[in-house]
Amino acid sequence: MKNLRGRPMVAELSIPRPTFGALLHSDPAIFNHDDDETSNKTSSTSTNMSPGYYSSSTPPSGELSPYLSPWNQLSPYTKSPWIIPSPISHKLSNNGLIGSIAREEGQVYSIAASGDLLYTGSDSKNVRVWKNLKDFSGFKSNSGLVKAIVLCGEKIFTGHQDGKIRVWTISTKNPSAYRRVGTLPTLKDYVKGSFSPKNYVEVRRHRNVLRIKHFDAVSCLSLNQDQGLLYSGSWDKTLKVWRVSDYKCLESVNAHDDAINSVVTGFDSLVFTGSADGTVKVWRRELHGRGTQHFLVQTLLKQENAVTALSVNQESAVIYCGSSDGLVNFWERQKHLSHGGVLRGHKMAVLCMASAANLVFSGSADKSICVWRREGGGVHTCLTVLTGHGGPVKCLAVVEDQESVEGDQRWIVYSGSLDKSVKVWGVTDNAPKWSEYRSPRLTFSSHSPNRRQYHG
Repeated sequence: MKNLRGRPMVAELSIPRPTFGALLHSDPAIFNHDDDETSNKTSSTSTNMSPGYYSSSTPPSGELSPYLSPWNQLSPYTKSPWIIPSPISHKLSNNGLIGSIAREEGQVYSIAASGDLLYTGSDSKNVRVWKNLKDFSGFKSNSGLVKAIVLCGEKIFTGHQDGKIRVWTISTKNPSAYRRVGTLPTLKDYVKGSFSPKNYVEVRRHRNVLRIKHFDAVSCLSLNQDQGLLYSGSWDKTLKVWRVSDYKCLESVNAHDDAINSVVTGFDSLVFTGSADGTVKVWRRELHGRGTQHFLVQTLLKQENAVTALSVNQESAVIYCGSSDGLVNFWERQKHLSHGGVLRGHKMAVLCMASAANLVFSGSADKSICVWRREGGGVHTCLTVLTGHGGPVKCLAVVEDQESVEGDQRWIVYSGSLDKSVKVWGVTDNAPKWSEYRSPRLTFSSHSPNRRQYHG
């Protein structure tokens, strides 16, 4: 796969369309190894810019990315009878837009929510902090587009385009001030490991790097809070395991044949990874010697289209997988983990997913968000399609609405887009449904080498 990073891309009719995997490497941010960082507080340049807040009646029109993108590729399933047209109005539903927050700091690539605080990361290298939908604070590093954000108590972990994971915390003296308290791997571990040749791996001809360091963009992060472990996936094709307490890299796994786009921690000590190589892999953490090690136990999916997003429903033990063809596959654990069906609701690539209770959300390059409700027996109902973004929906976060009452579960959904805005939606699982169908189940012969099951 040819790396196009750092070059402006121009569409020409005489040039074949590049593969989706190659385009995943053509991020607008230029790969940068500059170690110069700042640990801020709010940057002086950004504080002079007032964020825009919009009511649901006057949403802003976003600005599309100027870069050639796979988001312009229509799915081959656009003629499917299961494709649900995006509604213009939600008057028949309790689901809809609450408001929008925007700040001209670049396209929004990552998002995380906790309580009344919302964190958004962009290609401007900033992480903005919003409180009650108002600009509250922010922090910035001098290198690395912010591709992933994970919250762990008072700590904030951010994954960057430059291959680093940075750790931030809230100041004890000023709740609106943030400071950087570490970088993964730590300087101590980096120096200590550099003396032994066995700690190096060859990443390309005549170039060796330390095993504990990502040498390409950190594309995704996932936290196992019970075990105190942080997982990072990267375009360097590796999955790394970090101990949250001391930031030590416990393990580096050569997980895929192409860039890792998503990693999620699941049930039963399982970890799921999705890659541009078209596979979804299941890893189990097991005791090995004095510590633990992750072993591959199953490949759930193997296809030509890139896997772009994963989400796990912990309570129901269901894993969802979004792909560049606009489809969402899912697997259910009963006596074993087996394919449950396919959800068809998008015209372009699924870029992000999130789960909450019996709901699953999928954001797409077609600028829409599908809200699905899981019923019994593998049935998924599409409650609504949220529209309003002017660009691809790149990230999602879901929190429970504090105004929820018994019998009427409500959720607040935050969506970040390449149109440089974040939209806030209200969703209830009691809304009228747009469509209902039983997802087709795929069956495989017991002697088939491609049987897609995981036996626990």
